Amino acid sequence: MGLLTIGAFARASRLSAKALRRYDELELLPPAHVDTFTGYRYYDEAQVERARLVAWLRRIGMPPARVREVCDLYASDPAAAARGIRAFWAGVEAETAARRDLAAFLADQLSGKDTTMSQLTAPLGIRYAARTDRGLVRETDQDTAYAGPHLLAVADGFGGQGAPAGAAAIDALKDLDDAGAAGSARIGDLLNALEDAVDRANSAVSGFDGSGTTLTAMVWTGSRLALVHIGDTRACLLRDGAFFRITHDHTVVQSMIDNGSLTPEEAVTHPGRAMLLRALDGGEESGRADLRLHEARPGDRYLLCSDGLFTVVADEDVRHTLATVDAPDDAVGELIARARRAGGPDNIACVVADVVPL
Repeated sequence: MGLLTIGAFARASRLSAKALRRYDELELLPPAHVDTFTGYRYYDEAQVERARLVAWLRRIGMPPARVREVCDLYASDPAAAARGIRAFWAGVEAETAARRDLAAFLADQLSGKDTTMSQLTAPLGIRYAARTDRGLVRETDQDTAYAGPHLLAVADGFGGQGAPAGAAAIDALKDLDDAGAAGSARIGDLLNALEDAVDRANSAVSGFDGSGTTLTAMVWTGSRLALVHIGDTRACLLRDGAFFRITHDHTVVQSMIDNGSLTPEEAVTHPGRAMLLRALDGGEESGRADLRLHEARPGDRYLLCSDGLFTVVADEDVRHTLATVDAPDDAVGELIARARRAGGPDNIACVVADVVPL
């Protein structure tokens, strides 16, 4: 048959037989033939190149599903496979940066290092508003928005049961709106509570087969904001007139922007702009959320929103609205009105919250 035994193929590919068996189990490198009686695996020499590529991709931490995708792309379009690798690594670097910031924050707090938060002489509170709108095109509203004394959240459901999936995810976080739970002075307790709540949210969504949701939420403690984020709903901050995003979209187009193969302007009209890399859908890998801590300052204004807003309303228009409309409820109303004037092609969810002295 002109095939190599697993031992010969291991030598040719410079991989161990154990690794080849593992790659077979992961469906990344199935043998060309398996003897019906002995179970021996045989490989084609043409598989050597794929075997080495699989090994390198696993070495950089790429999950099996994406390894399979990149290897299949390489067979037909090497340039697309290269873009896939760059996109994966850009995501790794973005996630590492978020974890680095969190690690630095925790280290400063545990070591007793002074921060702006610890120097506050007056307690802070928030005033807030939340609203969703069906828009002008969609038949149903699958967005959910919530704002309370200690919890701000938006979710954008997808699939046939997207609306209840988004609502279930936010319901799983509502215990954090309790003053006792959200007001914990220990950062570790706060982050643990938030992580547990996200796990509950992911489990709740698993009951909606084929559906899921994005989620962006903030837990307010009176001196800091703990942020959880997964998908392409966003959290933004207006501070001293400057407007910037504090979340990183888990989407295909964002990964392409990160690796330089797409500009932010091109992403707005890209046909795959709604394709998510991560979301709450009951899966363990796809349900990994970003957790961060943010310093709160008097005068800060936070915006949490779904893509029904930011894909049709320019950042400068959002910034202008947040900077000039005083009451959070009026700001939410104006932002939704802007999205509807731009055609309202999708559901719109907005939460606006101001940090104010008590």
